[in-house]
Amino acid sequence: MSTFWSGWVMLLVTFNLGITLFLFLWGLRVRIPTLPDGTTGHVWANGVLREGVRPLPLWWVLVSAAMFIAGIGYLVLYPGFGSHRGVLGWTSQAELAADIEANHAKLEQLLAAHRNEPVEQLAREPGIVRLGHRIFLDNCAACHGKQARGSQAIGAPDLTDSDWLHGGSGEALLATILDGRRGAMPPMGAALGATGVEQVAQYVLSLSGRASDPVKAAMGKQQFAACAACHGPDGKGNQALGAPNLTDHLWLYGGALARVEQTIREGRNGEMPAFRTRLSESEVRAVAAWVYAGAHPGQGAQ
Repeated sequence: MSTFWSGWVMLLVTFNLGITLFLFLWGLRVRIPTLPDGTTGHVWANGVLREGVRPLPLWWVLVSAAMFIAGIGYLVLYPGFGSHRGVLGWTSQAELAADIEANHAKLEQLLAAHRNEPVEQLAREPGIVRLGHRIFLDNCAACHGKQARGSQAIGAPDLTDSDWLHGGSGEALLATILDGRRGAMPPMGAALGATGVEQVAQYVLSLSGRASDPVKAAMGKQQFAACAACHGPDGKGNQALGAPNLTDHLWLYGGALARVEQTIREGRNGEMPAFRTRLSESEVRAVAAWVYAGAHPGQGAQ
């Protein structure tokens, strides 16, 4: 906090506390003029109701005084009075760090008995799978969705099917989460031209049995040679490169003709961030176990 804002906060706190304390003390000493009957002379309902004056109740005075003492004590012990750190040295960052450390310790204890087990085995442990789901929700759901169904709008793959860009084994999942992935589909619009893009798109649709123009698809097959280096001559993809399989019915960015043409013409750039510095290896293994269990319902814990 800068010196200016620290001083501004201190001024506001002092002003508000001072005004409140003044009103509290003034309310104990002020003498309100009254009539001989003990009222102020203010009446309502044609004189039926008259305003009386009574001293403040002792319990109210004691509670209010205690609140002032507690408030001042808090500002001395904890941060809150400008840049004053408090005599206890407490900070929210330190408490958060301690909670995170305690959570990591619990996690390590939970996984200690399974440290050397492969992800495929961890996926059969209900407790670890539940923990992995929670970590997934906190770190991965923003892109892949709460149920890991993915998002074609941003090219986040569905993790519940059997289609894997870089492989679906436990080791492949660990590598993906720990170190991230970067996929790049180069733009082919300049090389193919508008007609070529349309023809290749028709051929790509035909690979998965989608309705397509057979004449344009035949022309596109010849030009698909430029794509075969990554997707393979049969369009079945290459997990070593992260090139998707074009012969199934699963589409990373959508399988509508316009979306396919856009992908070919403009290219795509997808990135899975690395979580090695954000999550511990035990947390990553738990997430991988949940993902593996969801993609292999017959082999993992529900």
